[in-house]
Amino acid sequence: MATNTEELLNRILESLSKVEYIKAEDIPNIDLYMDQVTTFMDKRLRTKTRNPGEDKILTKTMINNYAKNDLLPPPEKKKYSKEHMLLLIFIYYYKSILSINDIQTLLTPITDEFFKTSGQVSLEDIYTEVFSMEESQMELLKQDVRAKYARAEETFTDVPEKDKEFLKKFSFICLLSFDVYVKKLLIEKMIDDLREQNAKTDEKVKPTEPEKDKKKEK
Repeated sequence: MATNTEELLNRILESLSKVEYIKAEDIPNIDLYMDQVTTFMDKRLRTKTRNPGEDKILTKTMINNYAKNDLLPPPEKKKYSKEHMLLLIFIYYYKSILSINDIQTLLTPITDEFFKTSGQVSLEDIYTEVFSMEESQMELLKQDVRAKYARAEETFTDVPEKDKEFLKKFSFICLLSFDVYVKKLLIEKMIDDLREQNAKTDEKVKPTEPEKDKKKEK
């Protein structure tokens, strides 16, 4: 591929080294009003967007819709806790690849079991554990992107010079896209399995007709 494409790749790989997730300890330990939530998220996530000057991070409407769709527990006295903030960050990353319904299936067990819990594992523990894998995965991601770039370089060697740059770049994009496509299919299949398991569990705990009649009699 032309030098400008390789330079672009190097700039992207370099920028990946600077990507940092919002650490749990960086989130205020006090409850926040809606404006404070959106301001915090905007400040911490805006530079990671494709169009920092235009892209919306999390708006009031979005957050209200998440609560209406049971993705997010309602605020207490119009204030959002640290647990709300952690869930919002999960939702922010998921919403670019998953439907609202899929996110709900994935997060409902987390919310039911670990939101405002006094148990051994907290939502903050889960968040920290999951995002702590970022550093090692980032290095693997860089290696994978470089390998795909090298593979794309080997394609279309016999085409006219005027077409070579575009076709090699097209090959590179296709390789990256196929990887995303397959991983998305895998995620969706896992969520479907989770949804099916939840349905079976709900069916088991559903009271039978005689049990319902007994409750009515009481």
